[in-house]
Amino acid sequence: MKKKLIILGGNPETGVLVDVANSMGIHTIVIDPNPDAPAKKYAAETYDIDGFDIDGIVNVARENNVDGVLVGVADILVKPYQEICEKLNMPCYANKKTIEAFCSKDGYKKYCREYNVQDIPGIYLTKDSEIKAPENISLPLMVKPVDSGGGVGMKICRDEEDYIATVKNVFKFSKKGVVLVEKYMDAAVDDIAVYYTFKDGVPYLSATYDRYLTRLQGDSSPIAIGTVYPSTYTDLFVKEIHPKLCEMFKGLDIQTGVLNVQFFVENNVFYSYDPGFRLQGEAPHIHLAHINGFDHRKMLINYALTGVFGEDNFSEQNDYMLRGKIACSIWVLLKSGKIETIEGLEEMKSHKNVHFVVERFKAGDTVKEEFVGTERQVLYRIYTAADSIFEINQTIEDIKSSLKITDPNGNDMVIEWLKPWNTDDYIFD
Repeated sequence: MKKKLIILGGNPETGVLVDVANSMGIHTIVIDPNPDAPAKKYAAETYDIDGFDIDGIVNVARENNVDGVLVGVADILVKPYQEICEKLNMPCYANKKTIEAFCSKDGYKKYCREYNVQDIPGIYLTKDSEIKAPENISLPLMVKPVDSGGGVGMKICRDEEDYIATVKNVFKFSKKGVVLVEKYMDAAVDDIAVYYTFKDGVPYLSATYDRYLTRLQGDSSPIAIGTVYPSTYTDLFVKEIHPKLCEMFKGLDIQTGVLNVQFFVENNVFYSYDPGFRLQGEAPHIHLAHINGFDHRKMLINYALTGVFGEDNFSEQNDYMLRGKIACSIWVLLKSGKIETIEGLEEMKSHKNVHFVVERFKAGDTVKEEFVGTERQVLYRIYTAADSIFEINQTIEDIKSSLKITDPNGNDMVIEWLKPWNTDDYIFD
């Protein structure tokens, strides 16, 4: 008899998780308030229930004799996931401390201070606060809700009038009613991320990667259009920051799970921000499965059903330098409007260095104006890997020349293509 698994959330990235569970012979139940949520079309069964309706989801689990519960690619659902699992006495990789630390920007700043991890200078505002620019941080400023992800509600403010209006508007994106105002890290600053696996209480650094952001969208949040693995900052990170994070992980009693943490790097100083204690939209796990042979999606699904996370040989499989290979994710971001035609998709998918593609839209769909400046404007995430940075750069050019996306007027809808990486930076000993 098939085991039954509830998966919380219905976005396209969670749809890939549902697909993997289906391939493992599991009866998948997707819960999301949107009846047309993309992940639902892959599921054996669906419910139109809000992810925060703890009792409603617990009832569904009990009525269906469900064997496990798992959160998808959605930060805001990690907290209800933990509460649901607690009520059902089922395996859960999150605990109350990790939720406080990694599921809200204010909680993360608190733990960064405690463990001497540098974060981005900033202040908090509540609806009762006097809205004025921080005295110790100069314009421009980044304004964002403390408890949302994917760029939702974030905006760069370059003058005080815009700043005051933006803060008032951004409150509506925060369930807590708290807004974070930070120093805006501009294009001169490098952007990297690190990705950890926790198995049996041991933190393993599984990947490091550099991010290239598009800043062609006015004052909306910059969005990644490409990543490359390993990061040029890997050695410095391992020496300077990794030991501090490991102390934090120990203090938070993390036993199991996956964690992504982003950093700005300026003059070799790391400024930590935006942790994600869950599978990521960027999906480093796709590269890790392809190169290192372990799949975080399968590991998390098995954990939800059995309480066992990963194989006994995980420490031998794990290699954050990716066995000498270079991996690259190419994000295709679209301008707002209707997608009339998509050319070159099958050619791109059949490229020898492309090993996976996440598809979020198809011809005939509309990219809404409110998607711009968030990860909802992503058409494809294209996963590539090769033996050298030179081969990766050629792959980027090949994909750029094969793909063409146009609106009804024949205009190109791609905001900006990823440029080839600087080869000198990615030749590792």
